[in-house]
Amino acid sequence: MSDTTAKIRVTLVKSTIGTLAIHRACVRGLGLKRMHQTRLLEDTPAVRGMINKVSFLVKAEVAQ
Repeated sequence: MSDTTAKIRVTLVKSTIGTLAIHRACVRGLGLKRMHQTRLLEDTPAVRGMINKVSFLVKAEVAQ
């Protein structure tokens, strides 16, 4: 079974302490709870929007 949807690997690289509640909600929405935690997410416009909003807290890269 082949999965043809693109994936994005998202890692939390900076703490959410002291950030706005909206930014903390985006990080939680991406499924990240702890520093250096990595999630493999589908490449959708919603996910890209959340990554764009908290780009200063996360590292995103295209998964192979």
